[in-house]
Amino acid sequence: MRQEEQIIRTEYSELMQKSFIDYAMSVIIARALPDVRDGLKPVQRRTLYDMYELGIRYDKPYRKSARIVGDTMGKYHPHGDSSIYGALVVMAQDFKMGMPLVDGHGNFGSIEGDGAAAMRYTEARLHKITQEAYLADLDKNVVDFVPNFDETEKEPVVLPVKVPNLLVNGAEGIAVGMTTNIPPHNLGEVIDGVIAYMKNPDINTEQMMAYIPGPDFPTGGLVANKDELKAIYATGSGKIKVRGKVEIEPMKGGRERIVITEIPYTMIGANIGKFLNDVYSLVETKKTNDIVDITNQSSKEGIRIVIELRKGADAGHMINLLYKKTKLEDTFGVNMLAVADGRPETMGIVPMIRHHVAFQYELATRKYQTLLSRELDKKEIQEGLIAACDVIDLIIEILRGSKNVKDAKACLTGGVTANITFKTRQAEKNAARLRFTERQADAILEMRLYKLIGLEIEALMKDHEKTLANIAEYEAILGSRGVMAKTIIKELQRYKKEYARPRRTVVDNLEAAVVVEEKPEEMDIVFLMDRFGYAKTIDVAAYERNKEAADAENRCVITCRNTDKICIFTNRGQMHLLKLSDLPFGKFRDKGTPIDNVSNYNSGGENFVYITNLCALSSQKLLFGTRGAMLKAVDGKEFLVSKKTTAATKLADGDEVLLVTPIEGSETIVMQSEKDFFLRIGVDTVPEKKKTAVGVRGMKLGAGDQLRQIHLLPEGQRYVIELRQKETELSNMRVGNRDTKGTKK
Repeated sequence: MRQEEQIIRTEYSELMQKSFIDYAMSVIIARALPDVRDGLKPVQRRTLYDMYELGIRYDKPYRKSARIVGDTMGKYHPHGDSSIYGALVVMAQDFKMGMPLVDGHGNFGSIEGDGAAAMRYTEARLHKITQEAYLADLDKNVVDFVPNFDETEKEPVVLPVKVPNLLVNGAEGIAVGMTTNIPPHNLGEVIDGVIAYMKNPDINTEQMMAYIPGPDFPTGGLVANKDELKAIYATGSGKIKVRGKVEIEPMKGGRERIVITEIPYTMIGANIGKFLNDVYSLVETKKTNDIVDITNQSSKEGIRIVIELRKGADAGHMINLLYKKTKLEDTFGVNMLAVADGRPETMGIVPMIRHHVAFQYELATRKYQTLLSRELDKKEIQEGLIAACDVIDLIIEILRGSKNVKDAKACLTGGVTANITFKTRQAEKNAARLRFTERQADAILEMRLYKLIGLEIEALMKDHEKTLANIAEYEAILGSRGVMAKTIIKELQRYKKEYARPRRTVVDNLEAAVVVEEKPEEMDIVFLMDRFGYAKTIDVAAYERNKEAADAENRCVITCRNTDKICIFTNRGQMHLLKLSDLPFGKFRDKGTPIDNVSNYNSGGENFVYITNLCALSSQKLLFGTRGAMLKAVDGKEFLVSKKTTAATKLADGDEVLLVTPIEGSETIVMQSEKDFFLRIGVDTVPEKKKTAVGVRGMKLGAGDQLRQIHLLPEGQRYVIELRQKETELSNMRVGNRDTKGTKK
C-alpha cells in the first residue's frame, strides 16, 4: 500500500530564518572561527591530524602536499582541495605565522605576495614543536573523538595543544556577521603569561601585560600606540598602529638614503607593490621632489627597500611623509573572537588564557588518569608474575597435569583441581589455594620460559618498582591541583627553552607623523582632457607651442591656475570636483591619468556634459536642460562647494541632463526632439532656480518623444545644423513661447 504524501504547511519567512541561522552557525563553528582551546580552525586541525596519522613526522622524509591534501579531503574535510592546500601553505609560512606548524619544502610563496607552487610540486612534514606540543598524547584519551562526515573514520574534536596557539599564531577569518583578527605573539612571553596566570588566577590585564607587552609580528616592525594596548587587551577589540622599521644610511656626495628593513604585518603580499606605487605617486603628483630613486632589494635574507634622496633633502621629513601618505604606517584591527564552549565570544587576553589553562588541566587530568589506569593494569600483571616465580614448580606441575588451557586457568584463578593430575597430595592442596586474577592468569600462561632466568626476574622486580613509583606520581598529580600545575608549568618551561625566540616587534609610544605640506608656487597652467578621459596639466608655454594639436586632440582645454579645481557636470545630475594638484604636470605628449582615478566620476555609469574651472563659476549663470525638456538657470555661486561630489540638479525618474552651459541672458535656445520637432525660445524666458529644483518645462513633447539636442544660439550669429543630410539654419527660426509643441521639420 502506497503511503500518502504528508504536506507540512509553514511560514516561508520562518523557514528562511531557521535555514539561514543553521547556515550561519555552520560557517561560524565549523569553518571560519578558531577554537579557543587549540587555536585552530577545523581545516587546520584536520590537516595536522591527517599528517600525524600518515606518519609525516619531523624526523621522517617530506611527503607530497597533494598526498596530504587528498587524504585530508577524502577522510575528514570534504570541502575542496583549495581550502586545504591554502591552510597547509599558510601554516608553513614563517612570515605569516608567529610559529609555523608545517615544515614546507619547495615554493610556499613569498612575503611579497607570490603564490605557492601547485600542490603536486611542493612537499611538507610536521615541525618538531607541532608533533610534541600539538599532537602528542592523542593515544592517551586526552580528547574526544567523533565520527567523520561519512562515519568511516574518527577525528578529534580538538587537538591536545599544550601552548596557547591562538595567541602565538593569531587568527583571521570571516564568518557570517562577524570576523576575527587576532595578532600573533611571542611564544616565550605567552608561556610566561600562562605561568603567571596559573600562579595567580586573579591577575588583571595590566599585570598580564608585564609578561605579554604586545603583539610580536613575524615581520618585525614597530607598534606605535603602546598606551592603547591595555584597552585592546581588556576588551578584545581595538586598533593597533603598526609601522615599518626605517634606517637612514649616508651615500657618496653628501646624499642620504632611507632603507626600510622591516615592514608592517599588514603590508605582507600585494601591499608591498602598492607601497612602491604609492611612493611613485608622491613623486608624480609633486607631493615631494626629494626622491631620486626607489628600488626593492629584498631577498631571502630579509626586506630591504631603498629610497635614494637628493642632496640636501630632509630625511626625517621624508620618513614622516612615508608614514603619513603610504602603508608604511597602517592599522591592524584587532577583534579577538573565538569559539568558546560552542559559541563565538569576543574576549580579552586574560579570559583567553583562562580558557587555555582550563583546557590544560582537563588534558592533564585525562592523560594521567589514562596513564594511572595503564600502570595499575601493569602492576597487577607484574605482581602475578612475581608471585608465579615463587611457585613456578607448582605452576609447571599444574600445566603438565592439565588436559586443556581452560582447566589450567580455572586452577590458577579459582583453585579448581578436579580435572588436573598432580604427583603429590601436597601439590594438589597448594594448587587449591591459588587465587590469581584473570589478567595474571593470562600473563602466566603466556610467559616464556626464559623469563625464569635470574636476570630476567631482577628486571621484572625493577619494572615493578618503577611501576609503583609511577603510580605514586600519577596519584599525586591527580590528587593535588598544585602538583598538577607544577607538572604543566614544567612542560611549558621546556617548550619555552627549546622553541622560544627573541622578540621581533618593538612596542612603544611613538609620536604621530606630522607633515606640513608646502604650498606649491602658484602659476598659470593648461588643463587638457582627451576623448578617452585621460587628463593632465601642462605649462602655458608648452600649450602655446602645440596649440593646434592640443585643441584638435583634446575634448577639453581650460587655462587656469595650478591651485584651482575643475568641475565636471555629468548626465546624472552630479558635479564632481577634481583638484588640479592631483593630476600629473608634465610634457604635452605625456599620456595623463584617467579622470575617474582622481575624482568620484564613474566612467562606467556617467558621461561628461560640461567641464569648467571652479573659480569661473562665481561670475557665471548656468543653463541646465534635460531630455525631458526641463529647463532652469542657476547662479554659479551655488556650486562653490568643497565636497568632492554634489548634486547639481534634481532629475525626474528616467530623465538625464542634456546640456549645461554658461549664459549671458541675450541668447536663444532651440530644442530639437527625437521626432524632429523644433522650438526656439529666449533664454530670458527660463526662470532662475536653485540647484535642488527640477526646473520648468521648456517644450511640450509628444507621446514617446524626448529631446535629442539643445542648441544655444548666440545673439546675432548664424547657426546651421545638418538635418537629414541637408543644412538647416536655426537662426532663421522664429522665436516662440516656452512650453509649446514647436514645429515639425
